[in-house]
Amino acid sequence: TTVLRFLNGDVKKILPDQRVVYYYADAQITRTTYPNGLAVVRFPNKQTEKYHPDGSKEIVFPDGTVKRLGAGREETVFPDGTVVSVERNGDRTIMFSNGLRELQTAGFQRREYPDGTVKIVYCTGYWETRSASGAVKIRYEPGNVLPDRRSRASLKTQYTKS
Repeated sequence: TTVLRFLNGDVKKILPDQRVVYYYADAQITRTTYPNGLAVVRFPNKQTEKYHPDGSKEIVFPDGTVKRLGAGREETVFPDGTVVSVERNGDRTIMFSNGLRELQTAGFQRREYPDGTVKIVYCTGYWETRSASGAVKIRYEPGNVLPDRRSRASLKTQYTKS
């Protein structure tokens, strides 16, 4: 092991397995760099950041939240089991720990409930709710609601004709 001590209090250790451990005294941060290119940074508040050779990054926050960044995608896993994924185009998928799934895009929001019910709200204000039994409820203008058991396609055809 080679140890270098700097006047500012920093310490650099080069270990026999070629790991390099650098301690930044002022910030109390430790950065460990592995021979394969992985770098791990540990902060005094117990936050840890991993920088992978492929450019991806993983952050573990003190509360247990884990955020992964890479390949144009961001994924956050919260301690309660909720997972939020954000794609490069801004689309967001949220998987709640109770089984609820929500997709948020620029054009609509879609919620899929554990019982099979699906609710879609479009940016135009048009929304539809489809229950697991097949019942469809549509609101196409504020205050105008059409409860129906027909498919969405037949209702859209009816809507465009009137």
